[in-house]
Amino acid sequence: MSNPRIAQTFAALQAAGRKALIPYMTAGFPFADITPALMHGMVEAGVDIIELGVPFSDPMADGPVIQKAGEKALSLGIGMAQVLDMVRTFRQRNQHTPVVLMGYANPVERYEQRHGQGSFARDAQAAGVDGLLVVDYPPEECQAFAAELRAHGMDLIFLLAPTSTPERMQQVARVASGYVYYVSLKGVTGSGALNTEEVAAMLPRIREHVHIPVGVGFGIRDAATAQAIGRVADAVVIGSRLIQLLDGQPHERVVGITVDFLRQIRKALDTTSDDTKR
Repeated sequence: MSNPRIAQTFAALQAAGRKALIPYMTAGFPFADITPALMHGMVEAGVDIIELGVPFSDPMADGPVIQKAGEKALSLGIGMAQVLDMVRTFRQRNQHTPVVLMGYANPVERYEQRHGQGSFARDAQAAGVDGLLVVDYPPEECQAFAAELRAHGMDLIFLLAPTSTPERMQQVARVASGYVYYVSLKGVTGSGALNTEEVAAMLPRIREHVHIPVGVGFGIRDAATAQAIGRVADAVVIGSRLIQLLDGQPHERVVGITVDFLRQIRKALDTTSDDTKR
């Protein structure tokens, strides 16, 4: 069973003929105290789900932009405990927008080493986390972890790639909940140019095996690209470009820049939805 906030969000969007906007932001970037305000700004801009990156020193799937953001956050003392505190703070004013943590196995496992077996799922649920995407947890090795998250009302979200075979899609379909994240490029985040025709050709193949919403990310940099992907996907994920826009900005401008940028993406996606209804 999917997390209620995530499932209800996608159900409401589908009923309205709209597509989900899912921004990614590294927790603690560009300032240690900015993340809850940044999350509220994202909601103000019209986002549907927030992906919050957990900083890690060896992020193998991330390109230089997100790597740099993670290094900055780590230098400011941001780890899993601080990320959960940020979600907890966000939940004081927002009880409806889903929050998904995205990262790697090491911070999850280190948290459990420090706080005891089962502590991550317990504390993440208490903080208000709705789902988790762990890049280096393959579906065939984490059925128990997926079950533990589900028992605490959270989804385990998986990546699929242009190289994913039907067998891999079936493996993901058996354990994934909430949505799946299709990595539209071969490579790391922020690399290469997005080929929307290739994405459009791949999604029907994924949906033969995966019967939950499919979001697309990696390579979406502007309203035009988001609009093109929104015509074929259930959700658009955008991260590296937003981080680039915020890098080096003064504290007082960060939220405003985020809101302005995401409003453009939201408008483009809603235009796509209007076209689809006609």
